[in-house]
Amino acid sequence: MQQSDHSRLHELAQFLRTRRARISPDQVGLPGEGRRRTPGLRRSEVAALAGISIDWYTWLEQARNIQVSAQVLENIALALQLDAIERKHLFLLAIQQLPADQIPAETTISPSLQRFLDLQLTSPAYVADQRLNIVAWNKAANMIYGNYEQMSTRERNSIWRTFTSPYVRELLQENWENHARHRLAHFRSSYAAYTDDPWWHELIGDLNEVSPEFREWWPQHDVLNGPEGRKVNHHPTAGLLVFDQVSFRVTDSPHLTVTINLPSSDDDTLSKMNRLLSK
Repeated sequence: MQQSDHSRLHELAQFLRTRRARISPDQVGLPGEGRRRTPGLRRSEVAALAGISIDWYTWLEQARNIQVSAQVLENIALALQLDAIERKHLFLLAIQQLPADQIPAETTISPSLQRFLDLQLTSPAYVADQRLNIVAWNKAANMIYGNYEQMSTRERNSIWRTFTSPYVRELLQENWENHARHRLAHFRSSYAAYTDDPWWHELIGDLNEVSPEFREWWPQHDVLNGPEGRKVNHHPTAGLLVFDQVSFRVTDSPHLTVTINLPSSDDDTLSKMNRLLSK
């Protein structure tokens, strides 16, 4: 075992012990059984709560080099009542990869994030969740990409809209295929973490039904992530608009991605956006 692995496993063992020590039996519905020599739960109790053997859990706290599955780690995270940051820390220490992001039952946008979008003014900006649903936007995005407020939840899904909306095809024109392939590859990357989720299967099935391009490209398994870079749009009233795209994750809501389209500095997109927004 390499020294780096040795250090990582010892860090994991110490992390587990500190998380176990902070939980009292009554927090997880177990009897206290009087005074304990050490605070927190016993190893056997954590193992029982996680549905794994006491030997297996003990080996983790002894920094042994054993193979552990993502499901076992999820069970331990629940047993130790880890928050989102602690859960990611556990996965990185144990298997050196991040856990699959859990899709919240309801996506909410903080007032400060919405204010941030609104302050972008001439830069169309929006927020997307893991499913590529557009969940928040500013006025500029509404005027360029379509009236999100009047769309259904399905219509606000960017992969669905890319492959089914005549407006999007007209907006992108000769750039539509590059955009669609990029968006599809992004969607495929996200899908890898949710292959058991019926929502994804339903959307993929519906797209196969309605879009010949999706039907042809989906089996190619192209994957990537990140912004598209330069975006060229043909707006029905503003004309040619060129943007430079940047994206980033929201720190306190890592399931959300903010995308901002900055008016290009080497054409008159900024003046066109100012005129469009002043109407």
